[in-house]
Amino acid sequence: MMRKSKLLFLVLLCFAAINVRAQAKLPIVIEIVYPGGNAEYDKLISFCGSQQFIDANDIYSWKNHFVIYGKGYERFYPKVKAAFKDCKVKLYDKPFYDFERTKCSDKTVAKQWDNIILTANLVKSPKLQQEYLNYHKTQFEKWPEVSQGFCNASFQQLLVFRNGRQLMLIISIPKGESLDKLNPLTTKNNPRVDEWNKIMAKYQEGIEGTAKNETWVFLKPYNQTDHINHK
Repeated sequence: MMRKSKLLFLVLLCFAAINVRAQAKLPIVIEIVYPGGNAEYDKLISFCGSQQFIDANDIYSWKNHFVIYGKGYERFYPKVKAAFKDCKVKLYDKPFYDFERTKCSDKTVAKQWDNIILTANLVKSPKLQQEYLNYHKTQFEKWPEVSQGFCNASFQQLLVFRNGRQLMLIISIPKGESLDKLNPLTTKNNPRVDEWNKIMAKYQEGIEGTAKNETWVFLKPYNQTDHINHK
């Protein structure tokens, strides 16, 4: 009996360790929505530049949305929130969808990645929101062609986070590659992905500030952003 108890304890300990490693490997998103204008933007850049824990390569922006994306930043979220009390600061720390190369027959992982960050809103209906989440919960089993498309396109990881109605989508591709080049491979000889995309479209809409009929918007890396006008 004692031996079985020890064995059970070791099994539970191993599962706990695996879960901790799984959580630790995933990055998080901190979004700062500021009132607009160059003064606030410059303050954000100055803050991040003065904080050694924030890598400039982990900074992205779109209009008045400023995003920090990377591993280990969750412990600094309270500090960021305190520094920008006049801004809306949001944490996205638990992706509800996580694709990685272990889902592929070719499990080779690129040594360096480029991260593409997009954001959109879910529609206001709670019923439709739940349908959307349910689709993603069972996608690997019921829609395996979708993740196969990601494999075909050499996606290294794809994470989808949610805070309220807002979604954050992160697509990681081999460094130096182009999403415009890779993304069509998800649907090549794979019509099921087109079907999936068509269904998903009814659950999504643009965030505030998007153009009419615009849904997903790209947040540009800071080093590729026009720093002159951020009103």
